[in-house]
This record gives sequence, C-alpha cells and structure tokens, in this order.
Amino acid sequence: MIKNLLCLDDPGDLREERFDDILRTDDLLIERIVSTGQATPEGEWYDQEKDEWVILLQGRATLRFESGQTTHLSPGDHLLIPAHCRHRVEKTSVNPPCVWIAVHGKLITN
Repeated sequence: MIKNLLCLDDPGDLREERFDDILRTDDLLIERIVSTGQATPEGEWYDQEKDEWVILLQGRATLRFESGQTTHLSPGDHLLIPAHCRHRVEKTSVNPPCVWIAVHGKLITN
C-alpha cells in the first residue's frame, strides 16, 4: 500500500509531537515526526545512543547543539547527528507543521 509522508491521515491531537514508525528492526529505526511548535524543554538535551540522520520535508525548524552551533532547517535540508552529540530542538513551525524523517542506527563507520 502506498502512503504519503506529508499526508496526516489521522491528524489526531497535534498539541503533542507525533512519531510514526515507518520501519523498525533491531538495528534501524526510520520514523516520521510531525511537530507543530514543539521544542525540547529548556535545559534538556538529546544524547542518543545511535547516529541520527534527519531530513525536514515541510516547515521550518531550528536545532541547537551543545557546542553552541545553531542550525536552521528548511524543506529539503538534512544532517547527520553522530551518537552522543548533544542537541535540542529550539523551534518548529506551526503552519505548516514540520514533517521530518529521522533514521536512527549505526550510520557512521569508523
């Protein structure tokens, strides 16, 4: 069955960020994230066990890294965040909602 990543078949309550698994195995997670103004709570950081590649398909977002770097994302922008690279979502657009694809796994080879 064909599905569209930008279509919210069941938008539900978008006051909370929405996470939809596209593919999940023991070693890999591909998920769609829909954000509508959400941000990481002040003082909190993501410190993930696995690498994350993320692409923003729709909307606008700002990521901040513990290093002080700030990255502004527009549709089509993507980046690779190594495991344990502390980061946070500073801002996401409401209209249109942010639609992200995130791939979590061992993506960086040494």
